[in-house]
Amino acid sequence: MIGTPLSNRLHIGIFGRRNAGKSTLINALTGQDIAIVSSTPGTTTDPVYKAMEIHGVGPVVVIDTGGIDDSGDVGAQRVKKAYKVLNKTDIAVVLIDAQAGMSRYEERIIAEVGHRKIPLIIAVNKIDAAPEFSQLSRELGTKKIDFLSISASKGTGIDELRKKIAASAPDDFERKIILRDLLSPSDIVVMVAPLDIEAPKGRLKLPQVQTIRDVLDSDCSTIVVKESDLERTLKNLKTPPKLVIAESHVFGAVASVVPQDIPITSFSVLYARYKGDLDTLVAGARSLDTLKAGDKILISEACTHHPIGDDIGRVIIPNLLKKKLGAQPRLDYVAGYDFPGNVSQYRLVIHCGGCMLNRREMLYRISVAKEHAIPITNYGMVIAHLLGILDRVLLPFTNATHRAEEPQCATV
Repeated sequence: MIGTPLSNRLHIGIFGRRNAGKSTLINALTGQDIAIVSSTPGTTTDPVYKAMEIHGVGPVVVIDTGGIDDSGDVGAQRVKKAYKVLNKTDIAVVLIDAQAGMSRYEERIIAEVGHRKIPLIIAVNKIDAAPEFSQLSRELGTKKIDFLSISASKGTGIDELRKKIAASAPDDFERKIILRDLLSPSDIVVMVAPLDIEAPKGRLKLPQVQTIRDVLDSDCSTIVVKESDLERTLKNLKTPPKLVIAESHVFGAVASVVPQDIPITSFSVLYARYKGDLDTLVAGARSLDTLKAGDKILISEACTHHPIGDDIGRVIIPNLLKKKLGAQPRLDYVAGYDFPGNVSQYRLVIHCGGCMLNRREMLYRISVAKEHAIPITNYGMVIAHLLGILDRVLLPFTNATHRAEEPQCATV
């Protein structure tokens, strides 16, 4: 559980007004004093992400947000950040102070959660301090809003809340497989993992590790090689591999070495459906054919790494685009959690593989582009298309039995 990546954990967002008891609730859910609790309103400012395990639920990320009623210029920015957490929230818990009652702040967040089709749990907190909250109860009843009565400070109703969270967890908050539906037992998969200057020291990248595990879960074998050893490895195999998976930036070298009858793809292409919507990202890649010099392009990275060497988003893709367009491309960059809610100024959005995002946020970003009728694709798709091998790297998915669902996230 401890080693579960953040991007593969159920994301639970806690929302409510200042001093509603959000941090106290997190401590109660986990049985640990991990969130700072104070009677001073606004103690939690920026959203705080806490990886933990909740009994009966498993590994989760609980997101402690600032008050949705914060005021002033700075407060408005905090509220905006709290709402931005919805982009990645798999379950929303809205906390209502039994003493303060229902207000327009709770009504707004509840409406937004409903608009985005996010599972919602409403908890009325501090019932120990307000044993008589019949007016609030009647109001929620009139609006046909189910709720749990809890006291985060006393631990009352916390077990029921945990059970409610477990029951509300969407089955598809993450895709369970990366490539198992492409394989049959005893297949061999060759993975090309360049040890360049951007490779993490002493370990493999997250997509590589997760893909290896999926291959093993398929009762198949995997061989991991550097690009310089690929040709020798293929010649030494008695049985051709079912699939060769490469890092996108060595696509050209790999495609030239691997015989045409052996399928190839990339980790980025695998993640196009593992995290998002394969068909939409493929269509985005094909839209490169209509790109013109002067068109504005957004490159979005989920990581906030310091780019070095031949960085894919900063060097390799811009160089390929320059070669195609015959001019320096007009590029804007965003990284980490910074993704614009309106991308209408761009002709194309090029996203990284999204391994550091949970699936809901990747689907949200895709939905933003679709709402504004802007094509969106990812690094691997772009490189494959610009190298003329996109159709080849998509062949392994032709008969796949598990397609990614359409995005269900609405934009703000």
